[in-house]
Amino acid sequence: QVQLVESGGGLVQAGGSLRLSCTASDGTFRNYAMGWFRQPPGKERDFVAAISWSGVSTNYADSVQGRFTISRDNDKNTAYLQMNRLKPEDTAVYYCAAARFGASYVRSENYGYWGQGTQVTVSS
Repeated sequence: QVQLVESGGGLVQAGGSLRLSCTASDGTFRNYAMGWFRQPPGKERDFVAAISWSGVSTNYADSVQGRFTISRDNDKNTAYLQMNRLKPEDTAVYYCAAARFGASYVRSENYGYWGQGTQVTVSS
């Protein structure tokens, strides 16, 4: 069973950048599609970005398209979410998720493994 650990969250001013990392404990990381979701205070968890297990396919929420980039490094068992031009509305707890041999799923129900989350706060 793969375990996921997010890191890289923090406090940043609007317009700034952060890079989130999600490191998997499982040596078969390359077989998992990876997704990022976020949950703003008092709201439901929403899809942010996803990358297929092969790395060929990616998906982004409209709200982050052109600002965020998802990537993966299979040698490091790590997925990344590069977040640029951050806005206060990007403030949320960010979660990574994994789906074995998955596509770039946008639905949280498709992911079987989740990290504990990392807080991102964007000040105006």
